[in-house]
Amino acid sequence: MYVKNRGEYASKHVLPKKLAILLCFASFFAGMFFTNRMWMVPDAKSIVKKTSRTGDEQHVDCDMKIKVLKNEDNSSRGISGSQHSIETVDKAISDLEIKLMAARAERETVMKDTIISEDLKNVELTSRRKYLMVIGINTAFSSRKRRDSVRATWMPQGEKLKQLEEERGIIMRFVIGHSSTSGGILDKAIEAEERMHGDFLRLQHFEGYLELSAKTKTYFATAVSLWDAEFYVKVDDDVHVNLATLGMTLAEHRKKPRVYIGCMKSGPVLARKGVKYHEPEYWKFGEVGNKYFRHATGQLYAISKDLATYILINQDVLHKYANEDVSLGSWFIGLDVEHVDDRRLCCGTPPDCEWKAQAGNICVASFDWKCSGICRSVERIMEVHERCGEDKNALWTTNFVQTTRSSNSGKIHMREQA
Repeated sequence: MYVKNRGEYASKHVLPKKLAILLCFASFFAGMFFTNRMWMVPDAKSIVKKTSRTGDEQHVDCDMKIKVLKNEDNSSRGISGSQHSIETVDKAISDLEIKLMAARAERETVMKDTIISEDLKNVELTSRRKYLMVIGINTAFSSRKRRDSVRATWMPQGEKLKQLEEERGIIMRFVIGHSSTSGGILDKAIEAEERMHGDFLRLQHFEGYLELSAKTKTYFATAVSLWDAEFYVKVDDDVHVNLATLGMTLAEHRKKPRVYIGCMKSGPVLARKGVKYHEPEYWKFGEVGNKYFRHATGQLYAISKDLATYILINQDVLHKYANEDVSLGSWFIGLDVEHVDDRRLCCGTPPDCEWKAQAGNICVASFDWKCSGICRSVERIMEVHERCGEDKNALWTTNFVQTTRSSNSGKIHMREQA
């Protein structure tokens, strides 16, 4: 049996040493070759291109964000502008509605009043002349002598009255309603006086002392319907007035929309029956002994056109208290109204108003507090006029447009005494 030698068998299966070393070196170099190919570092140009591309993308992204922000800002501005435009339109519509209501109320007031003359009914309400003020002198059927005393002192007559309207923009009328007996002797007497002087404003109102609040409301509603003025004044027929000084005083407030001018007071609410100025509705003012809210004393006060228009529009729902000055003050509670307390509108009779005139502070109105007017005005108003009146030419020379309280050019001088 043939047995192979072990060493011979092993020598047949083992690689030569040199070949093994050669194979190792070949594998090493092959690995190096393929490794360099797989992990090649990008060149500088590639890096720059990639960075530039990324920067461009970021720049574009920033531009887009800025544009979006700008669009959002423009949108918010557009919305804000639209809201402002809407508010402006709403305000304009509201103003037009108020004017329309006022115009309708004016026409109804004029057309339904059978006492207002036909000439006044034909006045075109939409194109009326602008006046500085309308002065309504409250009077009664029994006050003929008082009216004559006013005509003889501070109220111009005849052609001067027309000139006052045309040149100075001041309307003056005695204000009176009619008697409970329509067409009776009292109404006929006023009609005859009107034909003689042409200085009355007849109201659709029944005269009576307890009806003064209603008369005041009707006066303002009628006056603002007939004349387009900046101010509407109410004065009693036993009060002395310096018209030029009154015009200057009101001119100081002509740029204010809602102004209520007078001598403001706050007297006690009188609950006891039988006393003068008794308030039947005293319980509305709280506990007994309380005082009224601030309001102008009734001898003379003025309101701006906006307030007169407010009275016209709301005349059917405005409450009337026993005292007309309290009623007027109550109508403005809750409104944005400026109350002007001017003591020149409530001076005393001589020597008070005379001393003030001599000091250069001429009074607008003078009366006696204890009489709620000039005591025995028919006999004494001429004296008050001579001692406290302004210069006779002041009414025709004063510039009401440019007048201010501090201006020297508009200063009114005391009436020259003989």
